Amino acid sequence: MLFTDSHCHIDFIEFEQSRNELLQACNNANIHRIIVPGITAKSWPRLLQTCQSSPSLFPCLGLHPWWINKANNLDLDTLEQHLCQQKLIALGEIGIDGGIADIGKQTHFFDLQLDLAQQFNLPVLVHHRKSHHLIVPILKQKKLANGGVIHAFSGSYQQAKAYIDLGFKLGIGGTITYERANKTREAIKKIPVESILLETDAPAMPLAGHQGQDNSPLMLLNIFAQLCKLRCENAEILADKIEQNIEQLFFLSKP
Repeated sequence: MLFTDSHCHIDFIEFEQSRNELLQACNNANIHRIIVPGITAKSWPRLLQTCQSSPSLFPCLGLHPWWINKANNLDLDTLEQHLCQQKLIALGEIGIDGGIADIGKQTHFFDLQLDLAQQFNLPVLVHHRKSHHLIVPILKQKKLANGGVIHAFSGSYQQAKAYIDLGFKLGIGGTITYERANKTREAIKKIPVESILLETDAPAMPLAGHQGQDNSPLMLLNIFAQLCKLRCENAEILADKIEQNIEQLFFLSKP
């Protein structure tokens, strides 16, 4: 079975000393692709340089809502230039976070980045927190041709279906390893397998039993094991279908 981590910040400083060994360990574990989202214009050069170091790393660029208070229109111009010059598989990480301030500015930059995704025919990696009610109407209005991923999905079946109906897939991560996440677990049991991607969000979002530790893309196998407990498909069939989902969404070829 082969696996893709559809959302991992492998360029972060937390991995600086261990990145090469970690990538080798991932390869040994059949985690053969890692999709690396961008968060700020300042960090994009480091991200691109990191991804050039390994054929298993696939870069994306975007302005994350957590740092949107420091973003400006020049960053959007720079993003557009990168989209013209670089081979990127998605635009992200973008979104709206209801847990922080500047919802107006977050929404403005989310809207403009969605326009860029539409212009360059790219899927998007969408960050959410307490913001489904803000994000869904915008995505309905935009009608992105290539959809994208709702990163770190944690919500109800009704919320999942709203995104799936808009052509989006759901990034399934460490949330499902927590027993208290019953609402999300129940949703994941019922959604179509065609809507599922795996992700770690490493070094963030540690799994149950690993709180307080940096997360790792190697934990993707633990997430998959938990997913298999929730789903009715055979493990090999489930893994193969998720890989097909990756290839279809990001226009990647089979290995």
